[in-house]
Amino acid sequence: MGHPNAATPEDMRALIAGRRTDDPTWFEYDDQVVDPGTIVAILHPHVAERRRREMETVLGGRTRNVAVVVDGMVDLGNVSAIMRSAEAFGIQEIHAIDSSDTFKRSRRTSRGADKWLDRYRWENTTDCLGRLRQEKYTLLLADANPDATSVSDADLTGRIAWVFGNERDGVSAETRGLVDDLVGIPMEGFVESLNVSAAASIVLAETHRQRIEKYGANGDLTKSDRDRLRAVWYLKSVRESEAIVRRALSDHG
Repeated sequence: MGHPNAATPEDMRALIAGRRTDDPTWFEYDDQVVDPGTIVAILHPHVAERRRREMETVLGGRTRNVAVVVDGMVDLGNVSAIMRSAEAFGIQEIHAIDSSDTFKRSRRTSRGADKWLDRYRWENTTDCLGRLRQEKYTLLLADANPDATSVSDADLTGRIAWVFGNERDGVSAETRGLVDDLVGIPMEGFVESLNVSAAASIVLAETHRQRIEKYGANGDLTKSDRDRLRAVWYLKSVRESEAIVRRALSDHG
């Protein structure tokens, strides 16, 4: 019999799995590909005006120039909390390296943040960080090392991917060898480190602050990316949305 506090691999992988917004099947209906604008136009009457305004506000603050990586996820609650922080600070992409063999259950949840994020599951560190480096991200490891650059002194305004370890094993030696810099949070008390989800909230908040200060806004999506995200969010927000789209396409076919 398993430990009562243990989460199953299926629990964790369900949290980090999902059809991403770059999946073309969102826009494939039978033998035709529908552009995002058409989907939005069809579903527009089914989305409350207040919700539409909220989506536009969130789209205006969204970025893909900051990404989050969880290295060796273990605690379901901490991963959920990191997702919530990422979504709250306008980050669209979260990457999780699925290299653990046991997982810890938690009562904390992402509270729906995972629904709005693009979640990427990786089986190893090399592939994950290698892909991000190819996409021109600077890889920053959130680290308790006293020699790490203070988060308030680091330049967080470029294209960066924050890498977080887990509370059981920390960060793998492989990951340490692949990142570009170590960034830490200055500590004044007796404790030597923070819970990983608390640390993530602090560094993501500082990243957001610096981006606002430098650019005047956090959001920097291209028009095509905003259009695609808007269409996918409409599809996710409207009950039986795909049936509504199919019916409208058939009526105008």
